[in-house]
Amino acid sequence: MDKIKLAIGSDHGGWELKQYIGRLLTEWGYEYEDMGTSTAVAVDYPDYGRKVVAAILNGQVERGILVCGTGIGMSIVANKYPGIRAALCHNEFTARMSREHNNANVLVMGGRVIDQATAATILRVWLETEFAQGRHALRLGKIAQIEREINS
Repeated sequence: MDKIKLAIGSDHGGWELKQYIGRLLTEWGYEYEDMGTSTAVAVDYPDYGRKVVAAILNGQVERGILVCGTGIGMSIVANKYPGIRAALCHNEFTARMSREHNNANVLVMGGRVIDQATAATILRVWLETEFAQGRHALRLGKIAQIEREINS
């Protein structure tokens, strides 16, 4: 399987974990774009969530990774956009299910919630798990229909 291109972004609460994720992606041979933030100075997470989502929606990258303090704020921002399926993952199981059942195109983690070893496991599983299709594709079709209804 070819390696996908990713975009990563964080606020100040997720900056340290984002830096670690970037190093892992490089080590594992993934190409990615860092959408910021570039320091641990306080910033507003919606600004960086929006940048990563825009990169996915305009076809610049295939998937995204967002990190804030808890992951909750970034999840809320990303899931405002039709076609984005952002999954807040805390362990290997949630990472696997987010891809296998939900075809998540954005991984969200909390920099103040999980340690680097856990984040590395989540990231590896999320990157390597394929979407199972079948009944899960039907469910995603229903979500897409809801998005169309809301936006019409």
